[in-house]
Amino acid sequence: MNAQSDISMKTDEVLRVELEVFKREHRDLDEAIQALADRGTADALTIQRLKKRKLRLKDLIAQIEDRLTPDIIA
Repeated sequence: MNAQSDISMKTDEVLRVELEVFKREHRDLDEAIQALADRGTADALTIQRLKKRKLRLKDLIAQIEDRLTPDIIA
């Protein structure tokens, strides 16, 4: 089952909680990537993996926000 179908089966309340968790994890990854880059001791593969995870979270956050935000027809 892909993330999109998972989202469609969850209640708005569950999605709101998950959204906050994913946003917090996204911020934490951002801080971790910055800390590793600042130290200069991290290998490029580790930073690349963290950045990929961060991008996946960003996409998931956008999907959840789209689901929670009603379409407004002007």
